[in-house]
Formats: sequence, C-alpha cells, structure tokens
Amino acid sequence: MTDNHAALTYSSYLALDEILGAQRPRSDEHDEMLFIVIHQVYELWFKQLLHEFARAQQVLTNGETAHALHTLRRSLTILKVVVAQIDVLETMTPRQFTSFRERLDASSGFQSAQFREVEAVLGRRDARVFRHYPAGAPRSRIEAAMNRPSLFDSFLTYLALHDYEVPAKSLHRDVSAPLEPSPELQQVLLRVYQDDAGEAQICERLVDLDEGVQEWRYRHVKMVERVIGHKVGTGGSAGAEYLKTTLFTPTFPDLWAVRSEL
Repeated sequence: MTDNHAALTYSSYLALDEILGAQRPRSDEHDEMLFIVIHQVYELWFKQLLHEFARAQQVLTNGETAHALHTLRRSLTILKVVVAQIDVLETMTPRQFTSFRERLDASSGFQSAQFREVEAVLGRRDARVFRHYPAGAPRSRIEAAMNRPSLFDSFLTYLALHDYEVPAKSLHRDVSAPLEPSPELQQVLLRVYQDDAGEAQICERLVDLDEGVQEWRYRHVKMVERVIGHKVGTGGSAGAEYLKTTLFTPTFPDLWAVRSEL
C-alpha cells in the first residue's frame, strides 16, 4: 500500500499558512499589526478557555475532584496570560492607536462572540448583549450557552454527588436565569469549607477564577482609558464608561458571601 498523503510537517499540522496569512492591516501604520495580532491571540485563548470550561463541567458533573482541580488550574493560568497581554497592548500610545483607528469602521471588541460565550458559561445572563449580534451562528451559540447549565451549576451537581445537601431550588434552578445569592446554599458552602477537603479546594479554584475575571475587567477598563480616554468606543460603544459598570461584580456571589462567616 502506498501512502499518497504528504508527510505531516510542523507548518501543516499547525496550519501556519492560514494563521500567518490572517493578519490584514487596513493601513500602512506600523502599530496596526500589533493590534490585530493581540486580538487574534485573544480569540484563540477564548477558544481554549471554552474548551477547558466544557471539560471542567464534564468532570464536575461526574464528581471527579482531581480532574476538576487540574482543569480549573489550567483555566486560571490561561486567564492570567490573557490579562498579561494587556501589558503588550499598552505599549501602544494614544497617538499610535489614533493613526489607524478610523480604519476599524464599525468593528468593536463588543462583537467578540467567544467572549460573550465565556461570560455565559460563567453564569452571565444578559439579553442586552444580543444587540451586537444579528441572527446567525454567533448569536445562536451565545443563546445556547445562556440556556445551558453554567460552570457554577455543574459545581452544585458536584457537591450533591459528594453528599452535600444542596438546596433543591439551587440544584434545579432555571439555568437561563442569572445566578442569585442564596443564604441556604451559603450554609452548605460553610460546611464544605469546614470539612477542608477536596471540595473546599474546588471552591478556592473557583474563587481564583472569579478574581481573575474581575482582574481582566479592571485591566481592560484602564487600558481603554489609557488609549482613548472617555471617547466613544469603536463601533459606537460607550467605551470605558460602559466597561466600568462591569467592575467588582462577582461571578460566583455565594463563594464570596461565605467568607465573612469563615
């Protein structure tokens, strides 16, 4: 038998021709290439985060502590890399960004469907995001994510499998609704922390993840302020003023509420 397929190479395995040909600046300005590469890399990391979160939900709903801890640690490490990329973007001065900004037309980071999907997996339920998405595949993916159990819902299933008496209204809640703090659930979480076993470590990794998301939001706001001040954002968004409204909102409110009782 003859293998008619070309030998696999580093370049063909990684599809480097497609990836390295995907940067198409719309101006001759030196800094536009950096802007494009940074945001394309963001999208690749968002794709990987969604991949890891799907794995985390799977192992949590199977009750697998070790695998859940590993996957959550990896997700947190990726998130730290995403935040650190802002340092690179901030090497661009306001004048350098302005030199090509008008070429962006109506495009805006608010249109990142993958980031909206990341938010949905983490529990955000906000129909206002759909004004940035016409009917089609990206909108459908976000809607589907908003109607599936969130990462925290999978965590509650994990606790129930480990014989913690998770309140029925939390365990069987309407997953299309926003997460709301629950005093009854917080009592269960207190017992988890008092037992100080693997389940408590899962709690801490979720808190790490929550803190990482809040750090990303803060750094993002300051980066936008640094580059465009309080101008209207690209695509007509409210820019930094809108981003400020997302700050200091916990992703997993019950895990923060119990800390005053520990």
